[in-house]
Amino acid sequence: MDANLGDLAAFVAVAEAGGFRDGARASGMSASGLSEAVRRLETRLGVRLLNRTTRSVAPTEAGMRLLERLTPALSEVEAALDVINGYRDRPAGTLRLNVPVSAARLILPRIVPPFLAAYPDIRLDVIAEDSFVDVLAAGCDAGIRYDERLEQDMIAVPIGPREQRFATVASPAYLDRRGRPEHPRDLLDHACIRGRFASGAMTAWEFARDGDIVRIDPSGPLIVRVGTATDLAVDAAVAGVGIITLFEDWLQPYLDSGALEPVLEPWWQRFSGPFLYYPGRRYLPAPLRAFVGFIGMQRLPP
Repeated sequence: MDANLGDLAAFVAVAEAGGFRDGARASGMSASGLSEAVRRLETRLGVRLLNRTTRSVAPTEAGMRLLERLTPALSEVEAALDVINGYRDRPAGTLRLNVPVSAARLILPRIVPPFLAAYPDIRLDVIAEDSFVDVLAAGCDAGIRYDERLEQDMIAVPIGPREQRFATVASPAYLDRRGRPEHPRDLLDHACIRGRFASGAMTAWEFARDGDIVRIDPSGPLIVRVGTATDLAVDAAVAGVGIITLFEDWLQPYLDSGALEPVLEPWWQRFSGPFLYYPGRRYLPAPLRAFVGFIGMQRLPP
């Protein structure tokens, strides 16, 4: 049965994204173009592939069976076409990365400009979010994660500093007003600015010193969504609302200016830096292969 490869790819984009608008953003096509391609494919096959409502788009049972077979097949087609990149003077194509907001702010700014300057024919598409996702299912080529959240059967390459710290800080005005904590448990009597993940979870604050680990669950007047509203939390801390714990690198400019003051610095916890991770395929897409090579040539900060 005759079926256009572009129409098949359009169906996969919509089915994986769960909608025509999100599919359009992921594929670079227009939503109307995707809709027409899927309608054309359904007409040729004589079966409905997607159930459409005003709020969502989901594959029918027939659509699910087709999607299961098409996804690896289209990946093979992309890999076959990518072989041509080996005959080009410079790699070309799109590299999609899924990264935490912290990595987009603290890690990538020192890497992206020189990488794009070195590979002008590569387009970098960065999705920054703090929910834990399957990068391949999300249509990405690679991701940045910390070691405790790395997926199995993935190759991990160090990227960025190899060690980081969580810093606990507050404005001098707040500390003058409420006092300076001398032990992590003192934070239970302070106004603390907390972060909540997309899952709804709020992780405990953890401190370590000379082998002694202290975990606390403080409270306070402000809770923000981790990543997307972190700047609001920092601004609130600067304004004297309360105490905040965050990546030291994120807070360093405020510490340097004196807008924020270290709290319990001997207790600040250290942790290993992030990794670029990607599936261990025999043939990597040329843009990803170029990025991995570029990262390997960078001198990692301590």
